[in-house]
Amino acid sequence: MAGEAPFSHRTRAAALESMQSQPVDLLVIGGGITGGGIARDSALRGFRTALVDAGDFGGGTSSRSSRLIHGGLRYLEHFEFGLVLEASRERRVLLSIAPHLVRPLRFLFPLFRGGRVPPWKLRAGMWLYDVLARFRNTHLHRWLPPRKALEAEPGLRDRDLLGAAVYWDAQTDDARLVVATLRGAAQAGALTANYTSVTSFVRAEGRIVGAVLRDSLSGEERIVRALSVVNATGPWVDRVRRLDDPNVAPMMRLSKGAHAIVRRDRLGLRDAVTLASPIDGRVMFLLPWNDLAYIGTTETEEDVTPEAARATGDDVTYLLRSANAVFPRARLAPTDVLATWAGLRPLLAADKDVPAGKVSREHRIIESPSGLITIAGGKLTTFQVMGRDVVDLVAHRLRQQDGRPLPRRPATEALPLPGGEIAALDVMMQSARMKELPPTTARHLVDSYGTESAAILNLVAKNKVLGGPLVAGRPEIRAEVVYAVDREMALRLTDVLIRRLHLFYEDPQHGAGVAANVARKMAELLGWDSTREDDEIGEYLEEVRKSREFLREVGRASQVVR
Repeated sequence: MAGEAPFSHRTRAAALESMQSQPVDLLVIGGGITGGGIARDSALRGFRTALVDAGDFGGGTSSRSSRLIHGGLRYLEHFEFGLVLEASRERRVLLSIAPHLVRPLRFLFPLFRGGRVPPWKLRAGMWLYDVLARFRNTHLHRWLPPRKALEAEPGLRDRDLLGAAVYWDAQTDDARLVVATLRGAAQAGALTANYTSVTSFVRAEGRIVGAVLRDSLSGEERIVRALSVVNATGPWVDRVRRLDDPNVAPMMRLSKGAHAIVRRDRLGLRDAVTLASPIDGRVMFLLPWNDLAYIGTTETEEDVTPEAARATGDDVTYLLRSANAVFPRARLAPTDVLATWAGLRPLLAADKDVPAGKVSREHRIIESPSGLITIAGGKLTTFQVMGRDVVDLVAHRLRQQDGRPLPRRPATEALPLPGGEIAALDVMMQSARMKELPPTTARHLVDSYGTESAAILNLVAKNKVLGGPLVAGRPEIRAEVVYAVDREMALRLTDVLIRRLHLFYEDPQHGAGVAANVARKMAELLGWDSTREDDEIGEYLEEVRKSREFLREVGRASQVVR
């Protein structure tokens, strides 16, 4: 792979060949944030590591979250102090090693007379939140009386307002955090391949010693030999476990979390807002995202496959009713929703008698009689802890097998993710080449790619056409499509427009207007024929259609949801 970018369609092919030709110490199944954290930790310890995902990296729950890196304020209600302490520590780490993707965010938590959370409880919770963060959060919390709360968020309902707490957490681009983590794993030597599924396991004397891989794009099958295999597939965990044992009892219960995006000015949102839904008391968020805002999340248990999870009419109605109750002048209707997303949380089935909202987000690691290691549960914020715990177990298993010494744990808390090599990212904004771009585009590149934005500027320097906007009036540029393919292993049109560039969510036309142009460029880079190009466009437009199905389900969609 010498001379190649460490994370491209070309290195994917080379990685698959290498997996087949030489055994690996660890095969990770699942390219979400958990699998990425495991692969990075493992490769940094010097283990020969391979990772595959049946779809795109982060294509499941990891790119359908609330995009928060947070200590878990609501977990205090369930006395999960250890989880909050751990998450607060990890939040601080991610702010340091990925400053372009994880940024501090101010939250306002308003309280109303008759609400589920009394003021004394919130005040106590805020102090405890600061204590568990060891007073090392971006800022300490403070309490605002009603008048000050309305000055902070003028759109708030003033009736029965008792005041509000102000506190700090962090926001992330979840899909790009996954890609950065996997690129970090690849830079450390991990062999990575998306669109590669495990169809069966290879056994010797009753133990799993490898897996049969199927390349979903070419149909080719390969066998990879592995001393250890980890199942880190999130909501697909039980599906993979059944490849090991068809009669295994389910480990997971799946809870759906849905989100809806609206224009930020409809809410008049200045900061993030945490609220207890007046419908059922569930803690949820109104979160700013540039000139948009997203509302989330629901928590419903549905008998649906992870691939079919979507925001329904009922989900959107719940979200809008909750938002309108706290921001009454917004008068949001279903037709105000620009986009939706939904993912399935992989909760632990052992807690099946507990409502989904109260199930612990701690992770659990189990090992089957045949040696398959499965990790389940957990949360986005603590993915590095999950990776460390899994690789600790793998290291001990490898020592038992061949007597190798235990390697020292890597300092993942101090090693920047690609693009996060400098904390003062504003320095990049002052470069001469950045100043040649519109300010919104320059800010977008630095916020999305950090120091890696230099590679995009290099593409523009070689071909000025690539510096043009993808969508008129928006900050994304054409060079990002090339970068996504050559540096971020984007292989499908959905990879680029949904997870790499987010036009699916942020463009009012969902990227449909540029889908053909982007597909044409990808065809040039990846060697697609015209049939493949048309198929990619058709499949992308079908994803757009499905994301809008909720409008058929809400009845009088143009009316305000109360």
